[in-house]
Amino acid sequence: MKFQSMLWPSILICTIGTSQLKEVETGVYKWNELPKKESPERISRKILEGYSPHFSFFEIHATTQAKGAKPAAPHTQKNIEELIVVKKGQMKMTIDGESKILSAGSVVLIPPLTEQSMENVGDGELTYYVIMFTANEPMDMERSKKAGHQLFLESSSLKSKETKKGSSTPYFERPSAMCKKFEMHATQLNGKGPSHEPHSHLDSELIIVLEGQTQMTINNKNYTGETGDVYFIRSNDFHGISNIGDQPCRYYAIRWH
Repeated sequence: MKFQSMLWPSILICTIGTSQLKEVETGVYKWNELPKKESPERISRKILEGYSPHFSFFEIHATTQAKGAKPAAPHTQKNIEELIVVKKGQMKMTIDGESKILSAGSVVLIPPLTEQSMENVGDGELTYYVIMFTANEPMDMERSKKAGHQLFLESSSLKSKETKKGSSTPYFERPSAMCKKFEMHATQLNGKGPSHEPHSHLDSELIIVLEGQTQMTINNKNYTGETGDVYFIRSNDFHGISNIGDQPCRYYAIRWH
């Protein structure tokens, strides 16, 4: 990955060179096996990086900030959209001068060309996933603005719906600058068994396991995932997820095309 930057007053404009990227593999990415970079205030875990059926650039990492960690300078992504998912702690997120305090389970959608900054404002560590992507097709800022542009979703404001197998919590379903369709929800399965019958769809999909023991079948191959693990399913891959533990499992499902 190559970073090119131009330092403007208080704004860092970032672009990504993609000439050496490889295709992201379908499968599971294990939290406990992720490579880490550590400093006194931060731990960074690279989850995946490459290209995918809908994205010319696709990268996910997780960051843990210590209490009181010095925030990075405000910056702007030129050709990258980001979805941030708070895993643990309290985050102060500011986008184009609008700030929100977000707790675990909250998400932020950051369009390209918007100034962003974040800070750990909790009493302990802050951990969050960062999903970064550039679409194969040209970004559409007008489409983003019509859909609401940036998005803050505080977890305490979300409503869960009971299902026959547990519960479902819708987060959002909308277009964005990089996606014609972008959707996220959380699912809880109270007992053992599949969430639904194995299937395929045009959307690529990301599953982040929140708790419990899961098994994902992708193209007739089985993978297992526990808390913090991430599954990636490419467009049109045949797949299905199940709870294989004695306790409930919970996970985020994120889909796009």
